[in-house]
Amino acid sequence: MARRVLITGATGFIGKKLTTALSKQGFAVRAAARDPSAIIAVGEVERVALPDLARPVDWSPLLDGVTEVVHLAGIAHAPGTLPDDAYTRINAEAVGELAEQARSKVERLVFVSSVRAQAGLSADRAITESDEPEPTDAYGRSKLDAERLLAASGARYTVLRPAVLYGKGVKGNIAALATLAKTPMPLPFGALDNRRSLLALDNFVTAVTHVLDTEEALGETYLVADAEPITVADLVAAMREGLGRPPHLVKVPAGAVRRILKSVGREADWERVSGEFVVDVSKLMATGWRPHVETHAGIIRMMRAENGAAA
Repeated sequence: MARRVLITGATGFIGKKLTTALSKQGFAVRAAARDPSAIIAVGEVERVALPDLARPVDWSPLLDGVTEVVHLAGIAHAPGTLPDDAYTRINAEAVGELAEQARSKVERLVFVSSVRAQAGLSADRAITESDEPEPTDAYGRSKLDAERLLAASGARYTVLRPAVLYGKGVKGNIAALATLAKTPMPLPFGALDNRRSLLALDNFVTAVTHVLDTEEALGETYLVADAEPITVADLVAAMREGLGRPPHLVKVPAGAVRRILKSVGREADWERVSGEFVVDVSKLMATGWRPHVETHAGIIRMMRAENGAAA
């Protein structure tokens, strides 16, 4: 039987890249999105409408003839903008319904969870899959709830918990930091030597394709990140290197940086970059996966791509 994979959320940041990658690898892809016309038309890609996940879903039409599923669709992390029950319904209950209905139909369901199901914005030591999950917001809790519903369903599954992703077209925290990096002024980040694990989009796509073909990944949960973390100072320097500029980073005490960001209404950005957040990816690497993009080089390439330069 030919391998046919259902990708939900096929027009998202990950979905667009994954749809193209799996099609090029010979999968017949059924790509689902709220607006099917926005799905990239490439190879054997069947474009279909994604049901409204805000209410109970009959997944059977999308699962018909499918051998594998990669579930990406859901509400992205948007602090303070949505009620908790919206996250629960869309990010958790819809996954439980998908798992129950896929149990007897597909060979594997890869659920893209989040590192936020594991921990908050910082951690005092490298986090591993064996740590007790401690999500700190509705988004992280909904992802963890989804993982538990999936595990209880009896479906053949693999869970991936990606770190913060970056790549061309990225939004959220990395995009906000890139906007700061694009300003001509010196930035007060030179003393920020705390390390953060990030994840290149290309690395994550290879992780998904790897677990689709790895028998020992069945029933397992994996954190996913680039091989080594990067300091915040080096991250901003890499962004400016990608723009063809010198770093122009000034060494300012951390407390002063916080006050500066607060004075311009960017205190939330401080919370996202001030602590250590190192992800141990040895469990996934032990199965044979290797992240081929190194963070510093990947950030440079992202900035060049965003600004129309050759990557």
